[in-house]
Amino acid sequence: MRRASGVLLHISSLYGDYSSGSFGEAALEFVDFLVDCGFTYWQVLPFCVTEECNSPYKSYGAFSGNPFFVDLPTLYREGLLTREELDSARQKTPYYCEFDSLQASRMKLLQKAKDRFTDGKALDAFFDANPHIASFCRFMGLKKANGGAALNERTVDVPDAQEESLWRFVQYEFFMQWRRIKEYANKKGIKIIGDIPIYVSLDSADVEENRNDFLVGDDYAPSSVAGVPPDYFSEDGQLWGNPLYDWAHMEENDFSWWRDRLAFENMLFDGIRIDHFRGIESYYSIPATETTAKNGTWVKGPGMKFVKVIQEMCRDKLVIAEDLGDITPAVYELLRESGLPGMRVLQFAFLGDHDSPHRPHNYVNNCVAYTGTHDNNTLLGYVWELDDRTRKELLDYFGYTGANWDACYDSILRGMFASSAGLVILPIQDLLLYGSDTRFNKPGTTEDNWNYRITKEQLLSIDKAKFLRWNRLYARMLS
Repeated sequence: MRRASGVLLHISSLYGDYSSGSFGEAALEFVDFLVDCGFTYWQVLPFCVTEECNSPYKSYGAFSGNPFFVDLPTLYREGLLTREELDSARQKTPYYCEFDSLQASRMKLLQKAKDRFTDGKALDAFFDANPHIASFCRFMGLKKANGGAALNERTVDVPDAQEESLWRFVQYEFFMQWRRIKEYANKKGIKIIGDIPIYVSLDSADVEENRNDFLVGDDYAPSSVAGVPPDYFSEDGQLWGNPLYDWAHMEENDFSWWRDRLAFENMLFDGIRIDHFRGIESYYSIPATETTAKNGTWVKGPGMKFVKVIQEMCRDKLVIAEDLGDITPAVYELLRESGLPGMRVLQFAFLGDHDSPHRPHNYVNNCVAYTGTHDNNTLLGYVWELDDRTRKELLDYFGYTGANWDACYDSILRGMFASSAGLVILPIQDLLLYGSDTRFNKPGTTEDNWNYRITKEQLLSIDKAKFLRWNRLYARMLS
């Protein structure tokens, strides 16, 4: 792997004036920031529509785009919104996503833009080329017709025509706007890494359209659901509740749905992270009647048969295998055979002994190293919350000998850049050295997650020259 570096920042966390980050000027300015720092990659989280908890890992459709990312000033410039309508959507605070306001009013505002949209020919051509996105829009129309009822509770089988039409407009604008951002990034030499949740939601267009690919009954009721056993993040484990795949049926149809999904992600991104890669080797199956994830069992997954499909579909694109969690020798063997780079997370480095793969001296070139992921504390928060013994070990490890341990962060970050890892990714909070109050997600909880945002002033405060120097010094850029 060619040495490089990048930044993890979800679209929702970008600055702006309208309650959430979007595909507007801030996205273009962030690309310029990455270039100025010598970074090569911009990593984001899943783009799909989110459900009630705002998690991008739980969606009504894998083939969908979050309407909150549609940039309102762009619609204004296109003549689809008036100045008064645009001003009515201004946020109260720039520091976090205002999800309550977005959920109450954003689709109503987008309906006004849709009513002025006239290029039906281009829209129809888009959906002719993207039938899964069209199916998602129909699903949302059916959801509206059924008063928001879940897939297995519907009584009406004719979609609400206005709702379906609105979603078709929103999805068209989403993908057209994103294409502009990606083209700009690629021209500047920035590659964008997307994220594929391994599972989909039970209440989703994916399950409705492909019921036989999932372990659900004719009434869409699952007998077992997905999750992970007790671990570092939760003593009860994590009960995700997603339907499990019928991998045997998927193999019979040559993994057709997954091929379509990978092709869709390839259209959006220059590389992808496969979330919960270990579920390809063996997946955790929890009886649907359980209230925690303690009583599940591991079941053999599709292994290399499916990995070969990923390799075939993604070819020369970067594919990152998220090999975290309860990892067994069989998972390591699958990763070795696949040749895909796995993940290393600094915040896991001092949980075990010196042989931990998460300690930088054990990094190999074919891995992607993070100070932390979207599920971790920030680096500053992590160091502050360590016990004294572990903190001292970490400071010794990175050669920090200063009297004030709270000035150690450059030593840690520089150590990551100097490591053998082919790719180093830093969450934006760790460039800013912000504390745990800016943590993006805390697994196993449902409150105050996913809403962190930066401001333009904060981005401009980052020492770009420092990161440019490190990228050059440690050969993480072409020139």
